[in-house]
Parts: sequence; structure tokens; C-alpha cells
Amino acid sequence: MKKLTVFTPTYNRADCLIQCYESLKRQSCKDFTWLIIDDGSTDDTRQMVNEWKKEKEIDIHYHYQGNQGMHGAHNTAYGIIETELNVCIDSDDFMPDDAVEKILNFWEKHGSDEVSGIMGLDATNKNEVIGTRFPQDLRTTTLFDLYNKHDVKGDKKLVYRSKLTRKYPYPTFADEKYVGLAYKYHMLDKDYEMLLMNEILCYVEYLPDGSSRNMLKQYRRNPQGFSFYRKELMKLPFANRLFKFRQAIHYVSSSMLSKNKRFLLETPDKLLTILALPIGTILFLYITSKTADAT
Repeated sequence: MKKLTVFTPTYNRADCLIQCYESLKRQSCKDFTWLIIDDGSTDDTRQMVNEWKKEKEIDIHYHYQGNQGMHGAHNTAYGIIETELNVCIDSDDFMPDDAVEKILNFWEKHGSDEVSGIMGLDATNKNEVIGTRFPQDLRTTTLFDLYNKHDVKGDKKLVYRSKLTRKYPYPTFADEKYVGLAYKYHMLDKDYEMLLMNEILCYVEYLPDGSSRNMLKQYRRNPQGFSFYRKELMKLPFANRLFKFRQAIHYVSSSMLSKNKRFLLETPDKLLTILALPIGTILFLYITSKTADAT
């Protein structure tokens, strides 16, 4: 059995999925499976992937499902993956030619059941690291502490032990298609740290349909998912009060968007939620004014 699964959720991204495929073909180590979760595409993704499978350049598994959103695609992937490790490479991203080799060599040397996986670096296609590199003297940390204690900036690439990613499945809500992916990662933070690998594992491209304006639309269209995510972050035992207060603000606004009149009864921290009411209400009004065309 192969050691690593590279999985790619995709939705109508046939035009940029080619770049991801070409980078995987160039990998110096082929000890991986590429799992494509097609989340309801209506373009020619299926036909294109079938042609790639005929080439037999790499091991490709293709799974089609009705559109469930990114978190639904991740749920499906984690249920299918059988390898020890997995890493998500989005359809508009690609890997350096030696990324798989570096991951497996690093894990062979440092990996154990004591950690949940590896954190590596994301970079632009001009080889510029997104945000900051990891502190040189830091060997392991949680994802939460990386940003909130060690002041590291920017998106990072996460390689997880597959046994662990089957834990904490993302919930689904009727007529909604978004739950923050970091929910699972922070749940795993409660029990494990991750190894830090100061190597670029993924080149990323931020497309127009991933802009902050579209995130506001996601917020408007998926209030139950946002409310769940913020409520769970308020429960984190290692988070400080300021962090939890920020989550409470979003919990208030998303609860108002979902018309949940019971949110004060359902909050894990009633005092913080009451204190967050004024700012949360302002945020709710801001989001509704900016996303009037999203309903």
C-alpha cells in the first residue's frame, strides 16, 4: 500500500486541475495516490480524469458526489483514504516536484504516534513563502499555538495521519455548504502537536472566487455552519478570553443570520456572548448590507 494520499476537492475547476495533475506527474517519488473528490462538477472534469487514468502516470482514484461544499468533500475524502498520511492540495494549487519525497523522508525520520502530522509551507508560484516561515528553534506545536502564540503568519500546508482525520467529521446543515475546515484541526490540537517542516510543499493561487467578498456571501448563505464553527472555537480549552470574545462576536452575528432565537441558551459562554451582543449586532447589519444579493 502507498504511504500518502494527495486529495483534491474540486468543483467545476477542470481548467486549473490540469496544473495540479502535471505537478503530480513530475513528482520524484511516486509513492502516493491522488484522490479526486468531484463535488458535483458539471464541466468535463470526469472525462478529463478518465483520460489521465488511461495514461497510468500516477495512481488516480476518482469519486463523484452531489455538491456538498468543501467540508462535505473533505468528509468524503477522509472516509475513503486508506494510506497512513494525507494532504489536501486544492484544485487551483500544485506541488513542487520533490514535495512527496520530502514529506515521506521527513516522516520516516521524525514521524510517530505522538504527533498528528506535519506542517509545511505554502508559497506563491514565484516561490515566495506565504506569510512567515516557522521559528528555527521550534520543532513541534499545535496549529492554534502556531498562530496565536508563536505569531506565525499565512496559510500552511497540513499533512495529517489519516487515522486521526477520520475523527471529528464536519456536520452538515440543510441547504448549507460551508463549515470552517479548521474545526477538525483545532479538535486534534487538543491531543496532539504537529511536526514543523520549513519546506515549501505547495504553490497556491488565490483565485477571484476566493475573495473576502465571497467569504461574506458564504457567511450569509451558511449561518448555521458559521455559528457551529464559532461556538466550537469558544470551547477550546487552550484559547484565551480575547480569542473567545472574537468568536462570540461572530457567533452572535451568524445566529442572527440563521434566526436562531435560542443562541443565548446554546452558547458555551453566556457572559461573553452577552458582552459580544453590541458588536455582533453591528457585524450582522454590516454583512446583510454587503450581501443583499446573496440570498
